[in-house]
Amino acid sequence: MAADLDVVNLFIIAGGTLAIPILAFLASFLLWPAALIKVYYWYWRRTLGLQVRYADCGGYRFCYSYRGKPGMRPSILMLHGFSAHKDTWLTVVKFVETIHLNRKQFHLVGTGMGGNVAGVYAACYPSEICSMTLICPDGIRHPCETKFDNHLQDLEHSNYTLNIPLIPTTPEEMEDMFKLCSHVRFKIPQQILQGLVDVREPHNTFYQEVFMEIVGEKSRYALQEHLHLITAPLQVIWGKQDQVVDVSGATVIAEMLPGSRVDLLENCGHSVAMERPSRTAKLILEFIILQQNARSGTKKAS
Repeated sequence: MAADLDVVNLFIIAGGTLAIPILAFLASFLLWPAALIKVYYWYWRRTLGLQVRYADCGGYRFCYSYRGKPGMRPSILMLHGFSAHKDTWLTVVKFVETIHLNRKQFHLVGTGMGGNVAGVYAACYPSEICSMTLICPDGIRHPCETKFDNHLQDLEHSNYTLNIPLIPTTPEEMEDMFKLCSHVRFKIPQQILQGLVDVREPHNTFYQEVFMEIVGEKSRYALQEHLHLITAPLQVIWGKQDQVVDVSGATVIAEMLPGSRVDLLENCGHSVAMERPSRTAKLILEFIILQQNARSGTKKAS
């Protein structure tokens, strides 16, 4: 009888121990979804061995993740989309100098608006770039209009009083943004959508300032205006079903820089890294290794 009670007590203790994290998860999911999103990001940074650091320079504070130490192969700097401001070109230069990335040539990756930034940087500082990848880059006069271009026209006609599709303020708007940016349809629970909105909301004023700068006269086609100055080997990756920046922009780049490598992805929209992560990573690594081998061959031949 005593043994039976011990077993029962053991199950009660075990059940109670398991119930605590389960209840904590459910409470976070229902009441504080933003906290759950932050924990999720923290978990993946830790799993991937990424460390978060801050760099203060020129009156700005940069937050960036990094992994590993400089080695024989070039370092890779990845600029994500929709995260700049009016001094974008200047501040990227300061950031690169502050973390001493430019001590050796590096591979530069830019996606969306980050592609616009990356292209202008490569054009202005060609000696620092060994090769680069542009993923669905903004800043090109693409011949074909997209769904997002139509939104832009509506915004301009309203004098920018309508909501900006890339700055969601409700779960419904967040879902619409995913539909705009992704060809692949992700089923995301309402609470997670709310959590994503809550995480972004404190930064929305900044995002609005950035957006107005992006669509401004000086920035809208900055990449195209600087393309002829890019001398580094260039790779372009684009989702064929991109509704934000039309895939016809890849043809524009290829015509201006005929030596570029262009990879177009089927059944993929603007969020290439999210929709085709393995394929994107493989293409970038293949290109970097190809360029490195080409440089090694040139050195041996000379």
